[in-house]
Amino acid sequence: MSEESESVGTVVVATVTNLGIAAAKAVGGIVSGSSAMLAEAAHSVADTVTEVLLLASLKRSAKPADEAHPLGYGPERYIWALLAAVATFVGGAVFAVYDGIHTLVHGEDPGDPTLSYVILAIAFVLEGYSLLVAWRQMRGEAARMRAPLGLYVKHTPDTAVKAVLLENVAALIGLALAAGGLLGAQLTGSGVYDGVASLLIGLLLVAVAWELGRSNAQYLIGRPLPAAMRAEVREELLSVLHIEGVLELTTLVQGPDEVLIAAKIDFHDLASAHQVEAACEDAESQLRERFPAIRRVYLDPTPGPPAP
Repeated sequence: MSEESESVGTVVVATVTNLGIAAAKAVGGIVSGSSAMLAEAAHSVADTVTEVLLLASLKRSAKPADEAHPLGYGPERYIWALLAAVATFVGGAVFAVYDGIHTLVHGEDPGDPTLSYVILAIAFVLEGYSLLVAWRQMRGEAARMRAPLGLYVKHTPDTAVKAVLLENVAALIGLALAAGGLLGAQLTGSGVYDGVASLLIGLLLVAVAWELGRSNAQYLIGRPLPAAMRAEVREELLSVLHIEGVLELTTLVQGPDEVLIAAKIDFHDLASAHQVEAACEDAESQLRERFPAIRRVYLDPTPGPPAP
């Protein structure tokens, strides 16, 4: 299975899961009168909208390069993913914070929480499965890139899967908070615990939205390969026959499997035009073999500094 289809499958699983969970949480919130449950329903609705936008990002960014977009549509993924982060903030965080504050100020009349407990338990299992799917894909991608898992999660260009991963982690924490709020309200008869839980869920979503927005904005602005990988690219170029130095190296991540390499290369002074051409072909071939995500390689023959 290709990395692109893996990402689509991961997002589809999360979308279907959240859509069903959102409806169930809304029913549980209405029956129990719990603001934390309603906040969790808004959380799941926001996650569903987010994942629909992520599916759009995967679809549109996969279009091949054309005359109007010679470098392809890869960065469009990050535009839609950024909108998804905004949806998480507006659709989930704002509602949850508002509902929590409203409950703390005006109070609430707790209803029967039994149905809510059942819904939370089922949601926990479903969210856990969705998290496992995203985690497995992230672990596989990290292994292919030969990068530590924690570092890869932090810097991955596959922000769609990162969004699903973070949203599912936030969802599990949110479910625990909602259960705690329900239990506190049930034991004390006070809606304060429920209101605090709703407020914490909102703040949790603010943190997730901020991290996803920051990640996508960095790739929209233009982000290079990590320093360790840039060093490997330089090492690979220097291993090619007739290449004496890499005077300037530029790398640009355009998508999870789209990396552009541009470099000013100092070739051996006695190398013929044919040897320079062959060296360029060898360099591109070696780089693509070592890093399959590299799609474009541009090498500019440039005289090195004069010998002292």
